[in-house]
Amino acid sequence: QVQLVESGGGSVQAGGSLRLSCAGSGYTHTTNFMGWFRQTPGKEREGVAAISSGGSWTRYADSVKGRFTISIDNARNTVYLQMNDLKFEDTAMYYCAAGTHVTIPSMLFDGKYNYWGQGTQVTVSS
Repeated sequence: QVQLVESGGGSVQAGGSLRLSCAGSGYTHTTNFMGWFRQTPGKEREGVAAISSGGSWTRYADSVKGRFTISIDNARNTVYLQMNDLKFEDTAMYYCAAGTHVTIPSMLFDGKYNYWGQGTQVTVSS
């Protein structure tokens, strides 16, 4: 089992920045990819960014490219999502996820991830 705990969400004005953290514990060595997903009421969960456990592979949703950066610190079992130039449409509940059998083509597909955190709310005011 892998446990994930997100932190760093909050309220910010458009154009501002936030950094989300996801601390993992348990059998984290069994995971091969980590991802950040987001969801707003009435909408499907959306893949935002993902990274391989070794940090070599990253992928971003088109809507966040150039603004968000995902990184991983294996010594701390922590994944980060640096979010810059935030927009109103970035408002959502953000979830961290870990997968044990994620493939590169499916990095942003939530169905491939086994473990999920409880989520952290990001609210951007225009």
